[in-house]
Amino acid sequence: MKSKRPQGLTALVFLCCLLLLPAGSFGGEKRGVYTLEQSIQEALSNNWSLKAKLEKMEQATQLKKQARAEFMPKLSTSYGYTRLSETPTTDLSLPPPLTGGEVQVGTKDNYQWKGTITQPLFTGFALTSSYELAKLGIDQSRLEVEQAKLDLALQVKEAYFGILKADKALDVAKRAEEALKEHVKVAQNFYDVGMIPINELLKAEVELANAQHDLVRAQNVVQSTRASFNTALSRPIESPVQVEDILVYKPLITQSQGFLEKASEKRPEIKALEMRILQTDQQIRLAKSKNYPEIGLTYDYIKEGDTLGVSGDAYHDASRWQATVGLSWTFWEWGKTRSSIREKRSLRRQLVRTKQALDDQIHLDVKNALLDLDLAQKDIPTTRRAVKQAEENLRVSEERYKVQATTSTEVLDAQTLLTRARTNYYDALYNHNLAKARLKRAIGEY
Repeated sequence: MKSKRPQGLTALVFLCCLLLLPAGSFGGEKRGVYTLEQSIQEALSNNWSLKAKLEKMEQATQLKKQARAEFMPKLSTSYGYTRLSETPTTDLSLPPPLTGGEVQVGTKDNYQWKGTITQPLFTGFALTSSYELAKLGIDQSRLEVEQAKLDLALQVKEAYFGILKADKALDVAKRAEEALKEHVKVAQNFYDVGMIPINELLKAEVELANAQHDLVRAQNVVQSTRASFNTALSRPIESPVQVEDILVYKPLITQSQGFLEKASEKRPEIKALEMRILQTDQQIRLAKSKNYPEIGLTYDYIKEGDTLGVSGDAYHDASRWQATVGLSWTFWEWGKTRSSIREKRSLRRQLVRTKQALDDQIHLDVKNALLDLDLAQKDIPTTRRAVKQAEENLRVSEERYKVQATTSTEVLDAQTLLTRARTNYYDALYNHNLAKARLKRAIGEY
């Protein structure tokens, strides 16, 4: 006979298993380490501002559908009731010996239902131009999305490298504080046995307080950079963030001419301006359409009667139809059409000049990014060497101070030089990576 396990014991074992599982197993937030590529992809998927740009593409698509619908015939209907004050009559005059009199020609109650089909036949190319404008609007919005993606990718890179820089700065601040704490301890011991005056101890304590102040500021910057990163990725602003450390030096061979050509070819801003110029061409054509007449076809199907059923009566046919081809032409508006055409032509010239100015600005962006990259690449070996020299200088100063061969001031100065050298080195690494990111943005890549 099999023994039965108590249900309470089974539930207890199950609960213990649940408690032993990792917290992230129940839909909690995953706390993996972000790579730069993952960060960019998540931002492109989740960023609210980019999603808003995508909605503009949807709007442009619907505008195109609206413009295409203008080519189609339109169907409308109307139903009306007219009540006359008296029955309509007319005087009937007859030649003698016949006598005339009043004759009824209608009814007091009149009902009419009418269905109408209208079809534009010629609009002076206005409908065609409007449709082309709508199609170009889709391309325009697509280019705006591409530009937004490039800007967002650069924003993510700035936030990503900002986190790495802030973390390095925090590490430098912690190491400086720890070193100064040790120095204060040594200075305190020397003062206790009367080997140094009080002002040397006080100076060391002041420098320690300054280092602690710098540490607090560095901690705040660490939190701020993570908040910026979360905002770019549309994550909760307080979410914890860990990123892969890639603040390293990888030399990049730069060829200015190749980058300039690629930027002119790939930058969506240039393509967007070219698209706006094409739109202006269609606007000019649309303005010229006012110089032509408009021709349209109208077909009406009419039912009339003296009852709600509009089934006809003695004075109305039960149904009838009529077709009309009409032409309307406003051929004089005191120069309004001519001025409108000149306005659009002026707008086109403005866009052409704006494109030329944008070309110059893009070349400047590429040049500045290359100069920043070159500066960072030259700074990195120098600042790395300065760190090693500053570390050795501090070691020698501390050893000399321990045997009272120098003063506390020399040690504090050496510590300040080391902190500055480490900060400059990490700044150079940060600027190098950021310059590469900005160069990619300048040539239309991410």
